Amino acid sequence: MRFDQPEADGLSRTYWDAAADGRLLLRRCGAAGCGRAHHYPREFCPYCWSEDVGWEEASGRAVLYTWSVVHRNDLPPFGERTPYVPAVVDLVEGPRMMTEVVEETSEKAGAKAGGLRVGMELEVVFREAGEFVVPVFRARR
Repeated sequence: MRFDQPEADGLSRTYWDAAADGRLLLRRCGAAGCGRAHHYPREFCPYCWSEDVGWEEASGRAVLYTWSVVHRNDLPPFGERTPYVPAVVDLVEGPRMMTEVVEETSEKAGAKAGGLRVGMELEVVFREAGEFVVPVFRARR
């Protein structure tokens, strides 16, 4: 098992293909009275359990909810990337998403974290990760 690669299945393949094209997708419930967006991709709505869900392109905008700085990680290839900033962001469409904050104020994540603040506006960018392209976030420009 590789810890550095997502696992694509029949449902998530659409998500990963869109990310490779530089688009962030969400799932949205189509049930009357619900209509909520969710992330990570599921075949049902986690709020009302409806199976009437479909894909929609997200704006790519978010606000920072929380973050941490990882200075040590022994799992390959993460050790080569330390320090880095894993984070949780609130997408403007509603869902909360785990991600990474990149390109903040310096090459080192410790300095990056110094410029971070709860509620700061972020935008999605995409990074190659092996055979996948993954959404990460940076300060909104």
